[in-house]
Amino acid sequence: MTSHERPFGRYYEDFEVGDIYKHWPGKTITEADDHLFCMITMNHHPLHTNEWFAQNETVHGRNVVVGNLVYSLVLGMSVPDVSGAAIANLEVETLQHSKPSFHGDTIYAETRVLDKRESSSRPDRGVVTVETKGINQRGEEVCYFKRRVMVWKREAVPARKRPYDGEQIWA
Repeated sequence: MTSHERPFGRYYEDFEVGDIYKHWPGKTITEADDHLFCMITMNHHPLHTNEWFAQNETVHGRNVVVGNLVYSLVLGMSVPDVSGAAIANLEVETLQHSKPSFHGDTIYAETRVLDKRESSSRPDRGVVTVETKGINQRGEEVCYFKRRVMVWKREAVPARKRPYDGEQIWA
């Protein structure tokens, strides 16, 4: 019998400058997603939550998805490929919303590795710089950000644990 662990994130040695990760799957943003995110974050702007206001008093004529939801989705899509095994997200250097997203848009994401360097103070880790783009179903870039992530080197990564380790699960 073989037991398999799903990779989640990468270690320092796994990153190569120029590599591109095409994150999967995409996510269709529903009106409910947008309204819930707005309420959780206390963003009560009617552009996002009031259809009449959006139709009659905005340049787009319809509700626009709050930008931080789009950013959060794109960032979340990148976690399994980029920062799932990270020690820390150190910095988001830039964040740009290139085009608006609307209810019903499906967002996809890709990340490119820009730089990597070993930590100057801790030999068990390194810092990786990546840029990530959110793309809608029409192929339009809707979100872009660049960030720095601190990641473990392979030989230093702590063992993955589960609360039930040591127990007999499969007889």
